[in-house]
This record gives sequence, C-alpha cells and structure tokens, in this order.
Amino acid sequence: MSEAQIECRDLWKIYGSRSDEAMKAVLSEGLSKEEVRGGSRQVQLCPGRAQRQFSVRKGEIFCIMGLSGSGKSTLVRHVNRLIEPTAGEIRVAGQRVDTMGETELRQLRAETIGMVFQHMALWPHRTLGENVGFGLEVRDIRPSERRAAAEKALAAMDLTGWIDHYPDQLPGDMQKRVGLARALVADPEILLMDEPFLALDPLIRRQLQDQFLNLSAHMKKTTLFITHDLDEAIRMGDHIAIMNDGEIVQIGTPEEIVTNPKDGYVAEFVKGISRIRLVRAETIMEPLNGSQGTPKQVRPDAELGEILDHFMDDQSPVTVVSPDHAAIGRITIKAALTAIRG
Repeated sequence: MSEAQIECRDLWKIYGSRSDEAMKAVLSEGLSKEEVRGGSRQVQLCPGRAQRQFSVRKGEIFCIMGLSGSGKSTLVRHVNRLIEPTAGEIRVAGQRVDTMGETELRQLRAETIGMVFQHMALWPHRTLGENVGFGLEVRDIRPSERRAAAEKALAAMDLTGWIDHYPDQLPGDMQKRVGLARALVADPEILLMDEPFLALDPLIRRQLQDQFLNLSAHMKKTTLFITHDLDEAIRMGDHIAIMNDGEIVQIGTPEEIVTNPKDGYVAEFVKGISRIRLVRAETIMEPLNGSQGTPKQVRPDAELGEILDHFMDDQSPVTVVSPDHAAIGRITIKAALTAIRG
C-alpha cells in the first residue's frame, strides 16, 4: 500500500489566449493567482498554500472534495490528460503523463485507466453489452471476447442477464452501474470517478457506495474519487483532499480532516459531521501515569461509539490495550464527550 500510483506536483491550469505568457510571468515574477486573474484570465488550478503535491497509493480510494467550481473535476481530468496542464508534473503508474505522446496516451487510457463520469452518456442505439465493450472494440478485440468481458463486468455490477437490453430500458441507478461496468471491463489498474453517484436517491446511493467498496476491496483498484459530499468522502475515502478555489488546502485521513481542520474553510465543512465512527481510541487516550488498568478494555483502533458503550453503566475510565494485551493508555468519559463535541 506504499507505492504511489498517481502523483501530481505543482499543477496549474490557466485558461485564455495568453495562458503561456501568464505562466511564464508566474514562474519568473512570482505572480499570485489573484494577480494572474487581474489580467482577465481564468485560473482553474494552482498549487495550494499548504499542498503543492498529492499522491495516491496503490489500492487506496483517495477522495477529492470541494464545492462546485473548486476545481476538483478539472483536476481529475488532468490525470488522464483529457485537459492539458498549463504547468506541472503528472505521473501515473510510474509514467510521466504530462510529456506523453499521443500513442502512449491512448494506450494508457485504454489499458491502465478507467473513468466514470457524472453523466454516463450511454449510447441509446447500442445494447448494454455494446456500450460496456466499446473500449475493447476500439482496441480490435474479437466480438466473442468483448461479449464475454462485458458479461463479466455487468455481473460484477449485479446486471447479469441485461447484456442485450438498451439503456432506456433501465432506471437511472442501473445506468450508473452500466457506467461502472464500462470502466471495469478492461480491468484497469486505476479508476477515475467524477461524482459517479450524483443525483441518486439516498438509499440507492448508499447501496451503490457499499457495492463499490466491496468491489474495490476485492479487486484492489487504485481510485481517485471526486465528490462534493463530505459524508460520501468520509465513507469512501482512505484519504481526503479538500479543495477551495483551485487549491488543495488539506489532505488527511477522514479522522484527521474532521478532528484537526487546518483552517476556517475546512472547519466549516466538517462542523456538522458525526464523530462517532471516525474518532479512534488512540486519538483521545491519555497516558496511564501509574494508574491501574480497568476491566473495560478497547483496542487502539476502537471507534468512539464502542468506547461510549463502556460508559453506559459505569463511568470509570476505559483502558486501551495493545494487540498483546498490554495497557498503553486510558480514556475518561470527559475525553470521550469532548471528542463528540469536537
């Protein structure tokens, strides 16, 4: 889990007819984002004040979130170069994407990266099997192999038996599943997902999240997941990057983001989030300082909800024990209640 599959460093995206000139001025004169914008150019991405780079480890789900217009969709489209960067470095699976030629880039998109968009854009005149297998079709894979791969991908999304149906015969949530199957059919190492569960009913959205989490754990795909929903980011992500106005302002685990926001913008995002399933025992425990352990014991990774259960009938401290059952700290009811409040 330590190998970086996606790395982005010092990315800039400046729109406008004089974007190259503006970029040279940034590099030579140290212009700020605001000064560049003063020249009537749109700056969509720029290195953040605190985060000039980010990396996604092999097998993890890395969520990028922010409000509409924060630059998150622009950022994810740089990874497979659907958008050309004005400046910066992008690496995918150890390869420099920003300097790739067209042939290499096509191969990367076809074999290494699968992408799921907000709107699935399924062809209405093609069956689900033909929609899912299109990426294999452009690679001249034989029809029988395409169909077999499409059947397998559709089955992974609980769409067995639907291969010869058409998109307009499916409700919206099932069309989302077809889009996921299309991204998975070539068995890519990396998935780029741009708000794939947008505009779904809450129950269906949660079911699809669960299904993808189970699928991800089984297939071990490296996933860059875009969302504007912090609850979804916390539920899905191993790490979360918060974006604001084209900048990544904080990167951390869900627990780090919620319990230790770096600025007022992030704090505003997380203030209404429940900490019951986020805060861990090791985060809020204090040293024993000569105190004896108690029969109430939890592991360092125990969730706050489990810790609170121990205080229902008895408000004495809870002992935190290591995997070999050695006492390493304690948690008082005051610490637990403080963790709830944030």
